[in-house]
Amino acid sequence: MAEIVVIGGGGHGKVLISLLKKLRWEIIGYTDEQDRGVILGAPYLGDDGVLPGLLSTHQHCSAVVGLGKIDASAARAQLHREIRALGFDSPVVVSPRAVVNEEVELGAGTAVLDGAVVNSGTVAGGHCILNTNSTVEHDCRLGENVHIAPGATVSGGVMIGDDCMIGAGATLVQAVTVCPGSLIGAGSTVVADIDIPGVYVGNPARRIR
Repeated sequence: MAEIVVIGGGGHGKVLISLLKKLRWEIIGYTDEQDRGVILGAPYLGDDGVLPGLLSTHQHCSAVVGLGKIDASAARAQLHREIRALGFDSPVVVSPRAVVNEEVELGAGTAVLDGAVVNSGTVAGGHCILNTNSTVEHDCRLGENVHIAPGATVSGGVMIGDDCMIGAGATLVQAVTVCPGSLIGAGSTVVADIDIPGVYVGNPARRIR
């Protein structure tokens, strides 16, 4: 079995550990700023300072970012760049309970979780999270470090820029564009292009800050 380490031991890290076990990866452990104990059988390895030494003893080890995303910051993207610079490969992780149809492209480190649907013609950049029961319809374009939260619906032909957060249960209608650095609140409906970064809520979604 291929070896892997999870960077971050919070809630998203726990979900990834569970999914990686189903996919038969050999999980060496997880890194975090704090010791959270053994998580679903994965031991604590220390903080991220242990990663260079880990590659010397596990030369072909991969790594995935287990840091979650609840805002429009680039923190996950920076962490992804750091682990790639160390020499770790970052695989795409797709749940066996997700549906990823033909002619879909997923960037390095992207995770597609249980019940998610990604339809044909969609391209997603690196280290995205397509969370539980989310839907990304045909011919969408997602940038780097985009989180589609549980139950959100992205309709066909939508374009979403880097670092965006699409909240739980939100809906983006057909062919809208959301500029980089935008946060769409839970349950909101985007019916027109968003070209100013900020926080958008409501139906229709309006910028509040």
